[in-house]
Amino acid sequence: MTDVIGAAAAADFGAFPPHERARALVAVADALDAAADELIPVAQAETGLAEGRLRGELKRTTVQLRLFASVAAAGEFLDVRIDDADPDFVLGPRPDLRRYRVPLGPVLNFAASNFPFAFSVLGGDTASALAAGCPVVVKAHPGHPKLSDRTAEIARAAIASTGLPADALTVIHGQEEGVAALRDPRITAAAFTGSVAGGRALARIAAEREHPIPFYGELGSINPVVVTPAALAERADQIAAGFATSVTSSAGQLCTKPGLLFVPTAEPASAHAAGSSVGAGGFAGLAAGAFEAAGPHRLLHPGIAEGYARRRDEVLGTSGVTVVVAGEVADLDASPTLVETDLATLIEHRDTLLDEAFGPLSVVVRYEPGEALAAELAGLVEGSLAAGVHTGEGEDSPWLRDLVALLSDRSGRLLFNGWPTGVAVTPAQQHGGPWPATTNPTTTSVGTAAIDRFLRPVTYQDCPPELLPEPLRDDNPWGVPQHRSRAGESAHWGEI
Repeated sequence: MTDVIGAAAAADFGAFPPHERARALVAVADALDAAADELIPVAQAETGLAEGRLRGELKRTTVQLRLFASVAAAGEFLDVRIDDADPDFVLGPRPDLRRYRVPLGPVLNFAASNFPFAFSVLGGDTASALAAGCPVVVKAHPGHPKLSDRTAEIARAAIASTGLPADALTVIHGQEEGVAALRDPRITAAAFTGSVAGGRALARIAAEREHPIPFYGELGSINPVVVTPAALAERADQIAAGFATSVTSSAGQLCTKPGLLFVPTAEPASAHAAGSSVGAGGFAGLAAGAFEAAGPHRLLHPGIAEGYARRRDEVLGTSGVTVVVAGEVADLDASPTLVETDLATLIEHRDTLLDEAFGPLSVVVRYEPGEALAAELAGLVEGSLAAGVHTGEGEDSPWLRDLVALLSDRSGRLLFNGWPTGVAVTPAQQHGGPWPATTNPTTTSVGTAAIDRFLRPVTYQDCPPELLPEPLRDDNPWGVPQHRSRAGESAHWGEI
């Protein structure tokens, strides 16, 4: 294997002005859009995902590249801070201090299987690292190797067309190669999307290196959603349909799929008056038809099929669990499974019911209206990428506020009257959460804040002007935002 890490390190991508890196990202986005008719069939053949889903994902990928191009061009991410020398500083003379953020260096990105475009070779981890000025080595996922190589070829040519080094993006294959790259001293950070077991193992390697590096892992997530009695009374049919769509889309192979849905046990007295169609079969009965109608869908690869089948058997074999829609797994094809239980059973069998089922399966959990649900969930629910609450119109109560506070403590994104699948690519997005959703709850892998993972701050003190980096110079040749603290200001701090 050629020394791709050495090539990436030699690319010195961070030495180029941010607006030039931005042009390269736009060129990559344009090239991917132009190659859609070539890439989509390759992705279909390797993943089994539908053409419409893949075209939407490719568009998401190119939009994300353009978003980070805008972030790079604006230069705000450099967070330039300049403190003018101040002989009258309130704590004694202050030197000239100039701080900004620099790229860490070569980043290793472990691509995911379930998003062959958006979380793969040119997904958010790659886009944000390149925008930061870091060369990227992608460890391709074995579920779509041909697509990975062709995507990289197109991107490298596009980068080179702008005059920047193509080796800013390279691809490697194989588990051993990925581990070796993670141990390579030239790699300065790593990003990963995958299983808890895989993420733990890689995080340990990153931490045990002679010089440990940051490891940003996105791991397991059950994404709990709670339906209040008022919401069930108002729109049970609508909630059931949305739930089924969220669980069965892409065969449930989405990291934000709702794995647990909490619904009240008793139908509210006002339900019939409000037009709800909750009947003797309860909420799970409402959702059953939509689950059954979804039909079989190919899973991404044998490893996922085996893991899902094993997890499904564990859930179906748990005492106190009622099968609403059995579904099945045949080779790589899986049809949706829906089960129902109560809160007491979930508590009793938490060891088997609370793990993520990566596939088209979800658990409806009945709770008693009025009980302290937040207190019960506090001892059950671990960190998730997302959590949700379906509320009635204008609903507010101490019970609901306690629930909202608990779910916001356990998730990176809390949504109301919607479903966690569907992660908008936009500046305010947060795609991360407490363990085991991620290895680092302070960061995100989607949204413009994702760039923060691949930067570190450095301050220049009393540096001669001719030796200052461009962003810190008074003439500001890169034209980036500079936040300046002028002499004399300290005397007025605290004057509010």
